[in-house]
Amino acid sequence: MPAPRWLAKFNRYVTNPLLSGIARVLPCFGIVRHLGRRSGRAYENPVCVFRYGSIYTIALTYGPEADWVRNVLAQEGCTLVTQGRLQKLTQPFLFYDPERRAVPPLIARLLGLGRVNYFLELRAA
Repeated sequence: MPAPRWLAKFNRYVTNPLLSGIARVLPCFGIVRHLGRRSGRAYENPVCVFRYGSIYTIALTYGPEADWVRNVLAQEGCTLVTQGRLQKLTQPFLFYDPERRAVPPLIARLLGLGRVNYFLELRAA
């Protein structure tokens, strides 16, 4: 069950600006840079991300209908800032995984509390 829309709005204006500074350097976090589908405007969103070789998996805490997810799918990629590095990502693949096998076990348990079952997988360009 994705987080409610009122929480998304609160996070957009309060939590995201606070997290953006530290999400660029903390392990398991990053900033997705993408362009709006209609506006072409540049956006940045903090995310929970896990890397396995050249594959990056992002937990979709607001579900697959979040604007940033739809933007990344439409432009077939994004740029990720994680642990102080910039990485171009392509080939987005949206998937449903109720067992959360795509993330470490402890994180899977935490995401299970919020019923996070959707993930976005991207490959390093």
